[in-house]
Amino acid sequence: MPAFAQLKPYFRSAQRLAPALILALFNLSATAPIARAQIYAPYLPSIDDQRLEQDANLLMEEARQLAQLPQQRRLAILRAKLATQLAPRNPDSWAILGGIYLLDNQAKASITALEKAKALAPKEPVVWFRLGSAYFQTKEYEKAISSLQTGLKIKPNIPSAMFDLGNAYLLNEEIPKAIEIYQKAYAQDSAFWFPLNNIGLIRYKQGDFDDAIRLWRACIAIDSREAEPKLALAAALYSKKGERFQAIRLASEAVKLNLRYSEPQYMRDNLWSEELIADTIKILEHPIVKAAIVKAQEAQSNIRTLR
Repeated sequence: MPAFAQLKPYFRSAQRLAPALILALFNLSATAPIARAQIYAPYLPSIDDQRLEQDANLLMEEARQLAQLPQQRRLAILRAKLATQLAPRNPDSWAILGGIYLLDNQAKASITALEKAKALAPKEPVVWFRLGSAYFQTKEYEKAISSLQTGLKIKPNIPSAMFDLGNAYLLNEEIPKAIEIYQKAYAQDSAFWFPLNNIGLIRYKQGDFDDAIRLWRACIAIDSREAEPKLALAAALYSKKGERFQAIRLASEAVKLNLRYSEPQYMRDNLWSEELIADTIKILEHPIVKAAIVKAQEAQSNIRTLR
């Protein structure tokens, strides 16, 4: 995580922002119907659009920074929402709000914000990519595919967007298309191991265990610090090849790297097949791996206590 600057308050100075906010958000022009002309003109300042835009930009930047910290997401959403009120015609404000909702797993709210951003900036690829991710979360895979394809037409060959498109194809049961787009994503960036990993998941489900093992080994060669391919490889070696010593070592390393992969539902959320999950549970029940899980849980608990 990057280091963040000290957080600035919502209102940098009462003189700087408050009058514009009052007019924009609370519509004070509707007050005092009697002698309205005498009251309104001399005492209420006019809205300075440039000032509102500047304040919205400040709030957007602060929202971006806060969104990187899960415990600050609520505050990030509040700032991003305020930015959309100050600059409702700025697509960036809606795109940022939609992106933060997406990080916070509020997919429906994300779609609402991103659709507004799309209407204001229909040729902005990031908006289409985020919409694709949001529709993926709501399990509207056809819409996810359409959104991601549109974004990739505007800005082709973005590995992360191609990977998301492959996932949407996979869950829409279009397996050949999923494999094809995964391969294209990896071809764009040979350090991007995620597509190879997911092709491995497909191969395992298809019964091609040797190819799955080959792909997961390739992922580990790219980045040995990642838990998912290590644990998947461990399960395959343990259940299909009888290579118990290597499998136990890999599984113990994997749970230390990411304890969440000891949870079957987390595996499902990451597109693991039921056969692979069942084979993984077998190795997770080995005493040596169980001990590694307990140790990882204790370490995690100690970190929480220190916080």
